[in-house]
Amino acid sequence: MNRRTFLAMLTALGAPGAVLAQGKAQQATLYKNPLCGCCQDHAEYLRQHGYDVREIATHDLDGIRRKLRVPEQLYGCHTILVGGYVVEGHVSAPLIDRLLRERPKIRGISLPGMPPGSPGMTGPKLEPFVIYEIGDRVEDQPRIYAVE
Repeated sequence: MNRRTFLAMLTALGAPGAVLAQGKAQQATLYKNPLCGCCQDHAEYLRQHGYDVREIATHDLDGIRRKLRVPEQLYGCHTILVGGYVVEGHVSAPLIDRLLRERPKIRGISLPGMPPGSPGMTGPKLEPFVIYEIGDRVEDQPRIYAVE
């Protein structure tokens, strides 16, 4: 059984994490610092959850974030573009699945910083993860999207 058939079966069964677009894995582009190993780990985590992740190493993550209008207080470890949304940091696959399924009128979502125990990060989870909405305007006050 090939990967496409396997992912199609997962989707048919309603398995979480198998986000498909017309029979193909959901495309995602992950912008990362070339020296950061946890970004690679998060990309691999997303691949294990049905995403086709392309990694782009850059020393200008701040420039990319400014262009995408991500507020500084919501900066995470890396920036992902997926399904027309910005996903900042180590957000879990089920929350990205939810974002793509519900399609809210927001720019994206963020798990700021590099919380231990989040997907791709080592260490135990020390507290609930608060994931924020990235609004259309940089000056918008961050609203909570989810708590995991």
